Amino acid sequence: MPKFLDVLKKFNIIPNDVIIFEHAFSHSSFVNEIRGNHVDYERIEFIGDGVLDLVVADLIYKNHPTMDQGLMSKLRSSLVKREALANYARRYGFGEAILLGNGEKINGGNNLDKILEDVFESFIGAVYLDQGFDRVYSLIKDIFINGVINYSFDELTDYKSKLQEYVQADTRDCVTYRVIKETGSSQDKNFVVEVGWEGNIWGIGSGQSKKKAEQNAAKDALSKVAR
Repeated sequence: MPKFLDVLKKFNIIPNDVIIFEHAFSHSSFVNEIRGNHVDYERIEFIGDGVLDLVVADLIYKNHPTMDQGLMSKLRSSLVKREALANYARRYGFGEAILLGNGEKINGGNNLDKILEDVFESFIGAVYLDQGFDRVYSLIKDIFINGVINYSFDELTDYKSKLQEYVQADTRDCVTYRVIKETGSSQDKNFVVEVGWEGNIWGIGSGQSKKKAEQNAAKDALSKVAR
């Protein structure tokens, strides 16, 4: 039995047309190898991306009646960014269900963020095409509503841009970021970054990615200059 059927069971989905879901979990490398009438997930992913954006936007709009457009856009972007969708795909076992070519399997394609993101979106598209809008709305709501309601303001704030704006109010110079410590395995990294300007260290931050550590360093710097 195809493993993508196990994914459907987790969502209590009884497919009307199982072929739609088979295509939704088919990577181009798999389609190229079998050379039949099979198609990959790209077209279904396209419509899934649009449906996901619409429903998440609707959830934000209805649950945050006083939130301005700029913050709504940032919240939606944070909820549907690649890393977030890939993590949802991992949570529901999408990786094991993806149909991949042999080369892509060897390269670990079933655990790559890009492929997992694509398959998550194509799954949403398949649910929409096979089950209708009301069903896909309910499914997306179940997955995303906690993030919509309990969002983190820190996740939506670009502290690096705010710090640069603060510095460039008086000069055209840019602050600089430097990794001062890196620990952990390749699967569980932690970075410590310092941010400075004109030879002075303004802030230090840590995170599981360089980008996150830089944001935390900028936040630390801003907390000091704002005193």
